[in-house]
Amino acid sequence: MVQRIMEFFLPMVVSAVAVLATLIYASLLDIQNRRVPFITWLPMLAIGVACTAALLWQKTANASLLAGYLALVTSFLYADYLDNRGRTDSRGLAGYYANEKIFWYFVPVLVLPALSWFVLTPSVSVLILPWYAMFAGILGYVTWREYKGWPEPRRKGKRGQVPRGPDMSEMLGRWYFVLIILIFAIVSATMLVGTGGWGSSAIALLLITLFTGVFYIFGRMHLFGGADAWALIFIALCVPLFPFTPLLGNSPLGFLAFSVLINALILNLAAPVGIFLVNILRGNRAPLMYLFFGFPVKGDEIQKEWGFVMEDFEEKDGKLTRKFIGFFDAVKRMYKGEGRVYTKDLREHPQEFTHELAMYKKAGTVWISYAVPFIIPITAGFVTAVIFGDFLYALMRLLTGGI
Repeated sequence: MVQRIMEFFLPMVVSAVAVLATLIYASLLDIQNRRVPFITWLPMLAIGVACTAALLWQKTANASLLAGYLALVTSFLYADYLDNRGRTDSRGLAGYYANEKIFWYFVPVLVLPALSWFVLTPSVSVLILPWYAMFAGILGYVTWREYKGWPEPRRKGKRGQVPRGPDMSEMLGRWYFVLIILIFAIVSATMLVGTGGWGSSAIALLLITLFTGVFYIFGRMHLFGGADAWALIFIALCVPLFPFTPLLGNSPLGFLAFSVLINALILNLAAPVGIFLVNILRGNRAPLMYLFFGFPVKGDEIQKEWGFVMEDFEEKDGKLTRKFIGFFDAVKRMYKGEGRVYTKDLREHPQEFTHELAMYKKAGTVWISYAVPFIIPITAGFVTAVIFGDFLYALMRLLTGGI
């Protein structure tokens, strides 16, 4: 029996090792450069997808479910390709993003869902037909639009400002993949409850779809860094289940990526508390909220720091005024991808910020947000989730007397 259990979990163990090695490497890159190239995730993804596919086949022997999982993976990769098509500055991926490969990538993206939903399934549900038509229609339109090169929504001006207001075509070009994720979720739910579908095995694919979809949206809204969002998305795709029973027991869902997120958020709470204590000890003064999330730096040395400027400055009649950026204003700027000053931009493009740098120097000190890359708590959350389990669920069990 021990041998059978180890064989059952072996694909997830292999995948977890690959994910952990990649997360550690990505953390080092993020600390050094605040940037994790997309190519960093691809070896991990190749191993993880192969292992997850092997586990799904081992557990269900359902070719339709397996094809559905691969369809979801290829759709995410295709979305990334469309976002970066034609780029030549992405390390090691210039050939991957070549313009002429668009239709070569588009074909498997269309074929895999068709195989999963209609060819390999024992019974075709007519309810899925309109959803596939919508899936093909949306991706077909976006692909044709991208192929023709109109419009060009990703052109940005100074400090990330988009030079013209978005139209409906541009909005669809930015948010179309949310509809694609929604279609995958609806089809998975249909396969869960419909006759001749995937049965309870569809729950795994539904959880993966919902989790990855949420973090794709968060990444699009700039609520998460691109590397952070991709890390959580690929963890869900590569290690959907716990490789073995953790010390504190499995969570009710048994979905590893969710436990990784919960643990990462809990562990990340230590940073604001630490920053608050340092600010108090140093006598730094600011509204209470800002004492938890930032600290002052010398204005003439701000280019040496990491973080986003938390204050707005204005000079009128030779007098400098300053105010902290409000919470909702900050969220709005994050969503729009404009109006935020990143110290890395000050360092790499000082010629674009001569006015701001002059004001920062005149101000003497400038408050900036702390810039510990979230990929580090994600890595710690992954390790603790695999070994110990879900911290929040364990705490709830403790409080209710379940442990």
